[in-house]
Amino acid sequence: MTKFAEVKQRLRGSIAPIITPFHEDESIDFESFKKLIHWHIESGSHGISVTGTTGEPSSLTIDERIKVMEVAKETINGRVPFVPGTGSTNHQETLYLTKKAEEMGADAALIIVPYYNKPSQHALYKHFKLVADSVPDLPLIVYNIPGRTGTNMHVETLAKLSKDCPNIIGVKESNKDFEHVNRVLLNCGRDFLLYSGIELLCYPMLAIGGAGHISATANIVPDKVAAIYDAWKNGDVEQSQNLHYELMELNDVLFKDTNPAPLKAALGQMGKIKPVLRLPMDLPTKSLQDEIAEVLKQYVELPGGVVQK
Repeated sequence: MTKFAEVKQRLRGSIAPIITPFHEDESIDFESFKKLIHWHIESGSHGISVTGTTGEPSSLTIDERIKVMEVAKETINGRVPFVPGTGSTNHQETLYLTKKAEEMGADAALIIVPYYNKPSQHALYKHFKLVADSVPDLPLIVYNIPGRTGTNMHVETLAKLSKDCPNIIGVKESNKDFEHVNRVLLNCGRDFLLYSGIELLCYPMLAIGGAGHISATANIVPDKVAAIYDAWKNGDVEQSQNLHYELMELNDVLFKDTNPAPLKAALGQMGKIKPVLRLPMDLPTKSLQDEIAEVLKQYVELPGGVVQK
């Protein structure tokens, strides 16, 4: 059994990427944040991730990111795996935040491919290799989301990292190129943890050997997103497929504007948070918020009454 074999078994299923709620004055609403974490765990989410794309990390200071991580770790209290996002476009910040995650006892860290500066594949390799070497006992999950970072980590680069860095154990692929994600497991090994970060690929990635998903939609229906994995694991392929199609309308409306703006609008409509983002992010238009509400009524109970799908 390899060093990370046990944790690789635990890090499977729906790892919910939690939003960071704000008060009206844009300070962090930690009470709502804690309630969201409890709700996710009670609803069946298999793990919790914070300060990833959905958690608006680029709108947080470094100190705020650390505080969010600390509060999440304390609130989870070992009930499910804790996987904070510790990546940045700044190499030293990534090192610092990843070491902080290790110090606070995170189960793994999710590290995004640096955004905006569009590094070469050679530079990506050096960045991730140095981060991995700095925390050899902390499992790391690469986060590849070319649509937002402007850079796609090539399969060959990821495969070299997986071989040279034993603690790089998986990847969250928010990559619509399904040929690419197939080749990840072919080249990195079938035991490499492949997570879907694309909502419409959560079920398909399980079919090719994926470990689960890190889906923004889990913020709205954590039970159903977790059930896609649970049904698949239990051999109920039809139920997993049914949930996949059932959630398509919700997935579609939640990505008609940039994540997490529609999520926060929806969670506000559900009474879970105050729907506040920090500029340059903002809530969707009134017409889209109305559309989100209409779709949402098919899935969850809204204050004032509804139909549950």
